[in-house]
Amino acid sequence: MKAAGGLVLALMAAATATAAEAGAWPQAKGRGQVILKFEDMRAAEGFDPSGELAPLPAERRERILGAFGEYGLTDRLTLVLKGDWQSGKDAFVAYEGRGPLEIGLNWQVWGDDRTSLSLYGGAADGGEGRNAGYAAPGEGDRDWELRASVGRSFGAPGGRIGAFTGGFAELQAARRMREGLPDETRVDATVGAHFGENWMALGQAYAGEADGDGPRWLSVEASVVRRLGPWSVQAGWREAVSGRETPRSSGPVIALWRRF
Repeated sequence: MKAAGGLVLALMAAATATAAEAGAWPQAKGRGQVILKFEDMRAAEGFDPSGELAPLPAERRERILGAFGEYGLTDRLTLVLKGDWQSGKDAFVAYEGRGPLEIGLNWQVWGDDRTSLSLYGGAADGGEGRNAGYAAPGEGDRDWELRASVGRSFGAPGGRIGAFTGGFAELQAARRMREGLPDETRVDATVGAHFGENWMALGQAYAGEADGDGPRWLSVEASVVRRLGPWSVQAGWREAVSGRETPRSSGPVIALWRRF
């Protein structure tokens, strides 16, 4: 039964979540940032259709070099661009090529000094890589996404508790409509804590499910960000903790941020 479960998983492939990047807070007019992120994910087990762990026929490995950019067109409207280059291998396929290329707009509906509510709409063009984790490389054409985000920042009582100076929490919910692949519902959450002016710790969760009792996933990520003037360096670890018809992938995440 375990071998059969592994075969089903390998054929269905993975459903992976991408980082929640089109967030609740817009960029100021004329300001922006670019993030380059490298992920090296491996899996020897996967979650079968009932959610139980089963061994894969062979190790699955995926490497992704992603680029994310945003630029403030106005103080409430932000242009968002996403893309990546992928390479991977499992028991049945080896591939390399461009992943989805996405463009969108993030609009702040309402905000004050602490809270922000935003809506995002984007369109993506599929590439030669995995356009969805549960699809074979190259499957899937165009995607459209609608996303709502709400964020709340907070300060430490008295301005500081030790090195802790404040933080934020954000929740995102999205609906992704796809050509050639099942539509998806996604929920992403982020909690951040600032330590002094130059350090930040991040805890993130990425969850989703494809329509028609399709693949389901929940991944968590912990990372540390070090600010160096207009640059920042991020290092962390991501791991799938539950799912259905998805691999139990895990691996390091490294990113370079540049604000302008």
